[in-house]
Amino acid sequence: HYKKTFDLWKENGIGIPPCFIVVCQNTSISKVVYDYISGFIREAEDGSETPHEGRLELFRNFDEHGNPLGKPNTILIDSAQLESGEALDKDFRKDFAPEIERFRRDIQERTGDRRQAEKISDHDLLREVMNTVGKKDQLGEQIRCVVSVSMLTEGWDANNVTHILGIRAFGTQLLCEQVVGRALRRQSYDLNEEERFNVEYADIFGIPFDFTAKPVVSKPQPPRESIHVRAMSPERDALEIVFPRVTGYRTELSEDRLEATFSEDSRLRLDRKMVGPTTTENRGIIGEGVDMNLIHTGDLRQSQLLYNLTQHLIFNQWRDAHEEPKIHLFGQLRGIARKWLDEYLECTDGTFPAQLMFRDLADQACERITQGIVSHQRESKPIQVLLDPFQSEGSTRRVNFQTSRELRYETAEDKSHVNWAILDSRWEGEFCRVAEAHPKVRAYVKNHSLGFEVPYRHKNENRKYRPDFIVLVDDGHGEKDLLHLVVEIKGYRGEDAKDKKLTMENFWVPGVNRRYQPDGTSGFGRWAFAEFTNVETMQSEFEEQIESHFERMIDETLSDGPSETSSE
Repeated sequence: HYKKTFDLWKENGIGIPPCFIVVCQNTSISKVVYDYISGFIREAEDGSETPHEGRLELFRNFDEHGNPLGKPNTILIDSAQLESGEALDKDFRKDFAPEIERFRRDIQERTGDRRQAEKISDHDLLREVMNTVGKKDQLGEQIRCVVSVSMLTEGWDANNVTHILGIRAFGTQLLCEQVVGRALRRQSYDLNEEERFNVEYADIFGIPFDFTAKPVVSKPQPPRESIHVRAMSPERDALEIVFPRVTGYRTELSEDRLEATFSEDSRLRLDRKMVGPTTTENRGIIGEGVDMNLIHTGDLRQSQLLYNLTQHLIFNQWRDAHEEPKIHLFGQLRGIARKWLDEYLECTDGTFPAQLMFRDLADQACERITQGIVSHQRESKPIQVLLDPFQSEGSTRRVNFQTSRELRYETAEDKSHVNWAILDSRWEGEFCRVAEAHPKVRAYVKNHSLGFEVPYRHKNENRKYRPDFIVLVDDGHGEKDLLHLVVEIKGYRGEDAKDKKLTMENFWVPGVNRRYQPDGTSGFGRWAFAEFTNVETMQSEFEEQIESHFERMIDETLSDGPSETSSE
């Protein structure tokens, strides 16, 4: 069973090798099983040694001449050994020196504590071996078989276990299920052509199940290629990008004189998809049917709609919790709401303004109006960003994950701190190519598992927005004062995209730039936002067009200054 799975993995040469687990009752039994599988050396009374090769070729720890392999294929481990740290072979540190050094470097990067990295105990190494079974370039890479005593009822996160053999009795059904659970972690979370997970099976031997149906016989599936996406330290540390971790915004709006500045992104376009069903057909068994619709709401006077919309603004957008509504602002907000209704509300596909009485649509309308007021007062009443109190900044240095996703781009060594860009569309791959070739771009990173999020509101809900790229651009201020350009690649632009862009323009970028100090003593540098759209029109001359669009996008962003935004 295992050999078929192993041969298929070896034939493809990719992915994670399968792991076989043997579960034993106690230490004495496990030692016998371990010697049978991996081989051992018998010492005679006269001091001579006779090698005995393991019965299972794929799991042997000795070659055909009885010499121990540099790195074992099978390990013996139990909970007592794991806690004592006495299970390591004396030559383990020498044979695994490169992997131990990587482990030490990883600890130092995660904790920042060099002393902790230097004082790695045997207990730490043994635990790391178990946690990295089958993972490339790590301590457990060569391990194919684990002979265990009581180990598998504890937390052990290995997703390449394909076979479990139980040589023990289980006192309870729950204990049995805990052991089998070690083989139930998915090896791949990539979706297939039907946008579903592929079915994965594990082969279980010698462990009784009273509740299971007949066993399912499945053919081993070829593994998918897995790559390690990480920050290339220390060789690319000069390309590191640091960004703020913003959790919210604080603004103090003027109550003496309210004005608003609207743009094309302030426009709200109503259609049937946004409004939803508007007609219900009632039909009895006998008698005449009735169609109930919302046509009568079209007769709602605009003055009544304007009153309700302004009331919604005051009670929902301009009042904190446990605070009295600011009724004295009604007149000013009413004038701003009237301007927005007259100039920036579009009703299409049989919709009409009175449908703004629906709560979701009223929330979107009030969000656009509030964004216009904030935009107008951006200079006189600066926005403040609220940073995560536990981790105020993020960095490309912390990118470290495995993926088998096929849509990816290998970054240039002199342009990105991270070795791969995991893409959401082929447009992003072209963007990576153009960014690397652009003379003003110093570094860039794809926002995948980076932790760069922008809080915003849509339909009165708090959401998280993850822009596509961060690009460092030389805009003439010198290499030590580069512009951080947040880039969004957008094919289809819906109402949600408008709220994201308005948040970046009116809250996130101004708030982060307010912390900027030219001498670099504080803040996160200078930031700007650019939205790259209309990519669906680029066909035959796609490469030439995307280069010219990218050039124009950067030029417009640089000309606007650090607190402005642009979109192409």
